[in-house]
Amino acid sequence: MNSVSSNDAAEPSFLSPRIFFPFLLVSLIWGSTWLVIRDQLSIVPASWSVTYRFAIAAIGMFILGAVMRLPFRLDRRGVLWTMLLGVLQFAINFNFVYEAEHHITSGLVAVIFALLIVPNALLAKWWLGRDIGRPFIIGSIVASIGVALLMIQEYRVAPVGSTAVLIGISLTLAAVLCASTSNVLQVLPAISRFPSITVLGWSMLWGTLFNAAWAWANYGPPVIDPRPSYLGGVLYLSIVGSVITFPLYFRLIREIGPGKAAYTGVLIPVIAMLLSTVFEGYVWTPLAIGGALFATTGLVIAMRPR
Repeated sequence: MNSVSSNDAAEPSFLSPRIFFPFLLVSLIWGSTWLVIRDQLSIVPASWSVTYRFAIAAIGMFILGAVMRLPFRLDRRGVLWTMLLGVLQFAINFNFVYEAEHHITSGLVAVIFALLIVPNALLAKWWLGRDIGRPFIIGSIVASIGVALLMIQEYRVAPVGSTAVLIGISLTLAAVLCASTSNVLQVLPAISRFPSITVLGWSMLWGTLFNAAWAWANYGPPVIDPRPSYLGGVLYLSIVGSVITFPLYFRLIREIGPGKAAYTGVLIPVIAMLLSTVFEGYVWTPLAIGGALFATTGLVIAMRPR
């Protein structure tokens, strides 16, 4: 417990380049992935699309680790922990996300994922003993108001029935809980003693194997969509949306804590809507503008040093 408190005291400033730029880059890239995931929902079952994504990402992560001369070997406990992380983060989480987009808009999924700040902060306090400072609480309340406004806006424009919306929201909330659990677990000493890229490589590998088994059992042999946009999307999500971003995000979790790192999710829907404005003709409403302002204001407040 004392070691956690000392880590909190030595927590780097959000405006330091080693925190601010990775935080911004992760937010920008993951803000763009929602548009790409939407195009992945074609003739290929979601589970096979997730399998392809993390099969390529796992290879990329091991190559990155080899270039950086990082050790790949895990002990028995490390193998078991990375299996758990792989199933939670790279299998169940992403399967729920892809399936949710069959029922609700990608914008609504992205907005609901901004709620990740809440379970991340609570689980970090419960499992790691990390204090939740007053700026973080106030900022989270302000940001949650923004998320609620964005959620109302996206719910209004969702071109589906209420039952489908309920299914989509439920799947997304389940994905949030899986992602949050894996976010906090990887900070535990049993996992953090290994390099994050090593942990990610093995976790993605186990996630891929689980995804492939699940997809084959439920949908049969692999299915591929020959469209260039689909194949390019798989590569983008694998390399840019996974190999580049997850090491940066896991490092943020270890340095500023799961709660603050999850604030990337508050910026992501705003970025997704900005990109949608350019590529899909998204029209900003007073609700959307208000939600974006509240969300970014909450981010600024929450990231203030203690």
